[in-house]
Amino acid sequence: MRHTLTRWITRDWPLKLVSLALALGLWLLLAPSQKMSSEKSLTIPLETRNVPPGLEIVERPAATVDITLRAPNRLLGEIGPSGLVARIDLERATVLQQEYALNPSMIAVPPGAHVVKISPSKVTIRLERTAAVTLEVHATLRGKPAQGFHIDGIEIDPPSLSVQGPESYVRATGAATTAPVDVTGLSQPTVFDADIILPRPELRFVSSRTSARVAIHIAPDKPGSRPAPKKKS
Repeated sequence: MRHTLTRWITRDWPLKLVSLALALGLWLLLAPSQKMSSEKSLTIPLETRNVPPGLEIVERPAATVDITLRAPNRLLGEIGPSGLVARIDLERATVLQQEYALNPSMIAVPPGAHVVKISPSKVTIRLERTAAVTLEVHATLRGKPAQGFHIDGIEIDPPSLSVQGPESYVRATGAATTAPVDVTGLSQPTVFDADIILPRPELRFVSSRTSARVAIHIAPDKPGSRPAPKKKS
């Protein structure tokens, strides 16, 4: 067995030595390029999550951040902005805190890559407590009834509704209004369904009802209630 192994090694040994040298040279040539790393700059989305119950965001940071990635060349070309996102966890946030540091742990990157820089390094996020308020609902009318008739009364259902939002916006809130109701040419009582429009986009409905029934009461003018037309001279 030993004699056979020795004969196999020594047979055609020059050719085997050349093959070994070529394989070693090829490995020495390719190995550094496989391990060589470079950097790439990307712009990725910035998201917030886990806003504490009873709080809401009133001032958000920019929607994106710039990062610099370092990874082996073979991996770096496969990484793009579509698969990356920076997430700020607000689970322990309070209304007192407004600055939040950004760090590489907020970004999940492929194994072998790591974030070496984030710009900006911190962002401003302002939170407020959620508050609720009851608003009156006012009808918005467009046009005029038919000649000889006038609006004798307006009924709105619901006459008021509860909304909620950041406390600073709730305190500065007026009444809700309906989408415009066209009363042009009306000569008899009519009921309309109209969307309710909140006075600020930061507010939201507490219930699922977002429209109102607007009943327009029409009555004929009393004799002499309208001014007589002017005579031509």
